[in-house]
Amino acid sequence: MPEPVPLSRVKELLADEATRRTLPREASLALQHAETFARLDTEATAKLIAELKGLPFVDGALAIKIADTLPQYPEEIRLLFSKERLVLDEAQVTRLLEIVAQHR
Repeated sequence: MPEPVPLSRVKELLADEATRRTLPREASLALQHAETFARLDTEATAKLIAELKGLPFVDGALAIKIADTLPQYPEEIRLLFSKERLVLDEAQVTRLLEIVAQHR
């Protein structure tokens, strides 16, 4: 299975490709989406993902989802973890929100 890619990296890759040639319609729409919703640059996103992966209950894919959405509220964290077999306690949710807040 392919490794997920953060939205900031998608933005960077598509913008780079757009300088070389005209993007197909789908790629242009993806670039527009990435420009609208990527809140951090690639370097800041990578730092956030690395810090999140350091937590024992966050895997790579979840770290990317968290970095892409930058949740502010406990409900948003719980929603991101809703498909996981892990139920987070309040301390874990608080820790995740603290880490995200440091990188805004």
